[in-house]
Amino acid sequence: MSRLGRRTAAVAAAAALALAIPACAVAPGAPSATSSAGVRTISVDADALRSTFTTLATELGVPGAAMLVRTPQGDITATFGTTELHGSTPVSLDDHIRIGSNTKTMTTSVILQLVQEGRISLSDKVAKYRPDVPNGSRITIEQLLTMRSGLANYTTTLELNTALDEQPQRAWDPEELAAMGLALPPLFAPGDGWAYSNTNTVLLGLIAEQLEKKPLAEIFQERLFTPLGLRETSYPAADDSSMPVPYSHGYMYSTNVDTIESSVLPPDQLAQAKAGTLLPGDATNLNPSWAGAAGAGISTIRDLAHWVEALGGGGLLDPTLQKARLASVQPVPVALPDAQYGWGIAKIGPLYGHTGELPGYNSFMGYDPAQKVTIVVWTNLAPAADGRPPAATIATSFIKLIYGD
Repeated sequence: MSRLGRRTAAVAAAAALALAIPACAVAPGAPSATSSAGVRTISVDADALRSTFTTLATELGVPGAAMLVRTPQGDITATFGTTELHGSTPVSLDDHIRIGSNTKTMTTSVILQLVQEGRISLSDKVAKYRPDVPNGSRITIEQLLTMRSGLANYTTTLELNTALDEQPQRAWDPEELAAMGLALPPLFAPGDGWAYSNTNTVLLGLIAEQLEKKPLAEIFQERLFTPLGLRETSYPAADDSSMPVPYSHGYMYSTNVDTIESSVLPPDQLAQAKAGTLLPGDATNLNPSWAGAAGAGISTIRDLAHWVEALGGGGLLDPTLQKARLASVQPVPVALPDAQYGWGIAKIGPLYGHTGELPGYNSFMGYDPAQKVTIVVWTNLAPAADGRPPAATIATSFIKLIYGD
């Protein structure tokens, strides 16, 4: 991250992939029309979903992957491969993974709960809480949530990426992360553009801690994990790079510095990766504190499904604020189709949710509250050798299969 925001946005890339899947990937007879009520009709073929999952996981070269598709008719699940490269332990639905930017939906949900309680306002200027923020007297809390603040992204800096390669166990204080982002020139005046920046979410995490007077891990546990029964979801301490058992190892090609600008391997290395003579490195224990409130979370596929259903379907906010959150998603000004982003939540096709990527792990979670369809996928390679985000690639193919063209 490189990963955690190198691309304009992982969610936008996923939206683009949804339209890039060939028409032949749609299950035979899958309808593409909407009903008279305006709700898109769906077709759920368990065999087609599992077959697509296996085919794409193989094509993308991931050591392991897991999928969960939930509809009112039940769950469709499958696993692929092993938890370690060339290992013998098969992937299971109980495996823990690093969820990357899906953590953003947790940080922003806490902020919206504080809005609901009257302790902070969407229209508050950031300078009220953080006088050190450039343009802070003009940037609103809402603009941090929607990525429209103009603050630059600290995760694209050479400083951070060099440190990740040279000091993989370094414990980062969120104030260090914020300082890196705030030292960069603003990208645009507040509200005048859109840019996916982890600096926004790290600041929101610091503001939540300031208001609650406790660490973000405790806030998440009290406000989100315990009420929803997310027993396998956690936000690790800054000095903790371990993973709860069982877990999948995570793998990445090249280095953080070499992939700042592009995830695609050079042609010679790509050929070697496809031939199996170039192997990805194990990034499992890279300390995730550098991602902070923007991406340090850990979870399992079932917990992610439960989480995204609450995120898109209700249970975190009162009905009025929940409706406003879903309505907050707006097209983002990038050269990708159907990319929408709102108050710390993305919309990809008919699904509300997010994607997440840390070195070694890619995940997608989405929920359609109209049809009650849930899609969650994770892979233990990120990105693929050809630069594609594996879990998002698989998940968007599922959207095509279920909803048609």
